[in-house]
Amino acid sequence: MARDKNIIKSYGKVADQIMQLDEYMTGLSDEELAHKTIEFKERLGQGDTIDDLLVEAYATVREAAFRRLGLKAYRVQLIGGIILHYGDIAEMRTGEGKTLTGLFPAYLNALTGLGVNIVTVNEYLSQRDSEINGM
Repeated sequence: MARDKNIIKSYGKVADQIMQLDEYMTGLSDEELAHKTIEFKERLGQGDTIDDLLVEAYATVREAAFRRLGLKAYRVQLIGGIILHYGDIAEMRTGEGKTLTGLFPAYLNALTGLGVNIVTVNEYLSQRDSEINGM
């Protein structure tokens, strides 16, 4: 249990860094926000890793989700997305926003061009989330 608290505390600091970019991201035009994907792919080609891009990429998705879906991810959703990116399991209760949480690691890892799979055991949620997120 102590390990879990340390991980959440550590990832919470990363989530705070993501949220600190909110004002910058809201100031971008739709075109500038969309161009972030090209920028991230170029940076990967220049030697950055997806871990290097995590904070800015998650901030980009957070703003894009707000503009497209009207949903601004909370800190707990960012932490969940960070946990998923690093290959761990994030347990979230009903209503905590699993739909939004899954977008962050999906986007970040898709930047590599290798493809991303999102798995859920709930048929209803799978269909709903696919429709909501335009996947």
